[in-house]
Amino acid sequence: MSTPNRVYLARLAGVAVFDPNGDQVGRVRDAVARMRTTQRPPEVVGLVAEMPMRRRIFLSINRIISIDPDAVVLGSGTLNLRRFEKRPNEVLVLQELLDRRVQLESGQAGSVVDVAMECGRTGEWSLTRVAVREQTGRLTRRGHLHQVEWDRVRGLGGIDGNRGTANLLAVLEDMRPADLANALQDLPDARRNEVAAALDDERLADVLSELPERDQVEILAALDRERAADVLEEMDPDDAADLLNELPPPEQDVLLDLMEPDEASPVRQLLRYASGTAGSVMTSEPVILPPDATVAEALARIRQPQLSPAVAAQVFVARTPLTTPTGRYLGMVHFQRLLREPPADLLGGVVVNDIDPLRPTTPLPEITRRMATYDLVAMPVVDRNNRLVGAVTVDDVLDHSLPRDWRDRDAVSAASGPDEETVDGTDG
Repeated sequence: MSTPNRVYLARLAGVAVFDPNGDQVGRVRDAVARMRTTQRPPEVVGLVAEMPMRRRIFLSINRIISIDPDAVVLGSGTLNLRRFEKRPNEVLVLQELLDRRVQLESGQAGSVVDVAMECGRTGEWSLTRVAVREQTGRLTRRGHLHQVEWDRVRGLGGIDGNRGTANLLAVLEDMRPADLANALQDLPDARRNEVAAALDDERLADVLSELPERDQVEILAALDRERAADVLEEMDPDDAADLLNELPPPEQDVLLDLMEPDEASPVRQLLRYASGTAGSVMTSEPVILPPDATVAEALARIRQPQLSPAVAAQVFVARTPLTTPTGRYLGMVHFQRLLREPPADLLGGVVVNDIDPLRPTTPLPEITRRMATYDLVAMPVVDRNNRLVGAVTVDDVLDHSLPRDWRDRDAVSAASGPDEETVDGTDG
């Protein structure tokens, strides 16, 4: 194996995994170690990699021919695509050991920030060294970092519920919200709720939107109500409404009352629409500008980084007021049209209004048919007075057209295809 003799595992999190042909298979999410009955350090038996469709698989350490900070490379052979399941005598190093409260031989308390594996003369990989940061009891000073042998640290064996979250969060911080949501599904419920609570409000809001409804409700219930209301304020109104729909009406009312009135108002409006209609799946905050705004102003608005690609793909034009429900709806302009027009031109001169808007009561199958017919990524929703009340985007349609449990990794894995594939570039 062409690789350093010692590898610190937290540094491998998110590293790409490649087959012998240079095609990416997935990304490293954890390492699997087998605990021993003797005093010898745990044996590292493989890595856990996340593949497309959020499936996590096991990569035997014997199949890996190269490990470095930029890539993990597999040897040829058959790749087992079954979803990884941990065995009773195994430990997931990053998930279970990072932030573990331990004690050094000196009696000094600390927490685990990284664990190293090393390859012995027989080719066997073991967890041999632990990076431990001292606990100082002071908020203004970080404790000294020790790198010590595995057997010189007490508290690494058995089940320990006394763990913080800082180092695990550091490993997870660069993940996309969907990938972080996937990682949270692998954690025990208590640990998942602990890590979720440690995220800031905006990050947690993004992650909740990517989780199955069951997990969303459980995480929200583990927060105090004021914090839960703050997180709901950070969510898009349609996502917040979907989550609140999973709660009993009395709990919905409590959380809505705790939200800021201007944040709660669009959510309350969305909750009034019947399930499976345009009103229930639309976003109430599309990009809206008046007809006397310029093309340059429109391009500046859709460049805002907090907008999703589907929302930023078009500008809706309406008379004032520009918050939903707006004044009279005039039409929309796709961003490609904006790129072709002189920056000083007015939106009123380039607006398109030859496609009938949706009504809040339009059913989902009809929305899907019309968006497919006209190759649209978003459609306006207007009320009986022709006021814009929101827009249905293609991601809204997909989210509500897929099976209810499509975000649940267990359900996705059960419906997946073959359990094996070759990774040596051959057909056999």
